Amino acid sequence: MKYIQRVNELIVGRTSATENLVLFGQNIAAGSCLSGLTRNLKVGKGGLIINTQNSENTLAGLGFGMMLDGVSSVFFMKQLDFLLLGIDQLTHTYNFIRRNRPNASYTIVCIVSDLGYHGLQSSFNNFGDLCSIARIQGFTITNAVDAEAIINTHLVAPGFRIIGVSQRLFGKELPEVKEVYSNTEKTLFQYTEGDGATIACFNLSFPYGLELHSKLKERKIESSLFSVNSVTPINWDKLIVNAKKTKKLVVLDDSKSENLSYDNFLADVAYECDLKSIIVVKRKFDDARWLYPNADELPVDYGAIVSKISS
Repeated sequence: MKYIQRVNELIVGRTSATENLVLFGQNIAAGSCLSGLTRNLKVGKGGLIINTQNSENTLAGLGFGMMLDGVSSVFFMKQLDFLLLGIDQLTHTYNFIRRNRPNASYTIVCIVSDLGYHGLQSSFNNFGDLCSIARIQGFTITNAVDAEAIINTHLVAPGFRIIGVSQRLFGKELPEVKEVYSNTEKTLFQYTEGDGATIACFNLSFPYGLELHSKLKERKIESSLFSVNSVTPINWDKLIVNAKKTKKLVVLDDSKSENLSYDNFLADVAYECDLKSIIVVKRKFDDARWLYPNADELPVDYGAIVSKISS
């Protein structure tokens, strides 16, 4: 099954089982239904589906307004960068909302435009920049396991959060992975256990980490593979304990930002761990190409990383 099919299936299953839920967004029940993300949407008893105009600041505020009135909602947004138009709502309005601790649920599900060659908006794929601006709870979906856990746990739970889905992964077949561990908050997932290296994936880089795990396994090196699915401060003790054991850490982050999600993690690692090697794989853009359409694949030299881990 493809990524977008599974995510859509989980969303429809959750919303159709929830009463008095409002779903809204541009063309969420018309046309391509956001490239399949919202196809065949259903709501439970008393629910409502609204195709809206293109007015992100107003729409972001609409969800908060309903939340104050005790109405739960999900706002589906076609591009992550459009949420910048609602930045005032995400900071000032949300800070007012959280002081009142409403019982209703409000979730923004946005498509991260990380397919590449999409113009200026494809230079913004860093989910963490938006969530960190007001310490908003945010979750990225990278595979079938975290999709099920995050959507079933958080999509219509009390409170506010943002869930990001990767446009780059929409047409990809879901890999066969099993969960070894996940924390209660569903912000940290572990998929494999091994003593040879620790692989930590940030933002939407999990597929690269899975490929690296396979390359290491070909060389008879068993690695522990983790995905950090949240960008607000989380407890990564489990990840640090594993890095202490393997002594070799590989960090992957496909964010297009100078404010990278893994920075806080590496600060804790430096304080708590005595490692033999730390390898960081991140994006490198020269200034001349930054604002031009670029491919979105993260360049990973698997051979060089495997060689260094093997030595």
